Amino acid sequence: MALNSTVSEKFRGAFKHKCFRLIIEAYQTSLTEKATSSDWNENDISSELHRRINQNPLRTKWKISTNTEAPVPKDIPKAKGFADKFPRIDFRLTSFMSADECEYFFEAKNLKQNDSALKRRYISTGIDSFISKKYPNGNLLGYLLEGKADETVKGINLLLQKDKRNAEFLIKQPFKLHNEYYESAHENIGVLKHLLLDFST
Repeated sequence: MALNSTVSEKFRGAFKHKCFRLIIEAYQTSLTEKATSSDWNENDISSELHRRINQNPLRTKWKISTNTEAPVPKDIPKAKGFADKFPRIDFRLTSFMSADECEYFFEAKNLKQNDSALKRRYISTGIDSFISKKYPNGNLLGYLLEGKADETVKGINLLLQKDKRNAEFLIKQPFKLHNEYYESAHENIGVLKHLLLDFST
């Protein structure tokens, strides 16, 4: 049983890495081809990235399926309009190892260096949605539309400090696939990963 558990954990770790690679390659090609604009809505950018993930030959090689605005089913009473109450997450990537399905999620939020409301939204509907387990296994994407990543993260951390949540600061970490990679620690979920994708130019 321990061997199966070890194999399953290795598969899940490799799967997560592939998900990160697919999203980062989609971001890089969208920049190279100037396919997005800094005045786009969050869902516009997500749609463009999703299209590029789907077109990436590695996705089919790795047998990964993806969809956007995926509902995250919850155990709620079934009455008229119940499906409208499902939380929706921006990206859902899935793969199978034998009979086990692996899922990984990305929730995206627009950010601007000088926009406190967007930074507050990043916390309240991004970070807090993972902490509350509204969103399962996954991480946050920050679409930076104006300003610098490090200054934007400082602003997020200042808001967390105001909320007396210093232990949850976003801390930059080394990551081979992308320079603007951060992690935050949270008591009930452990480490939450953050990728800041700069669309400001």
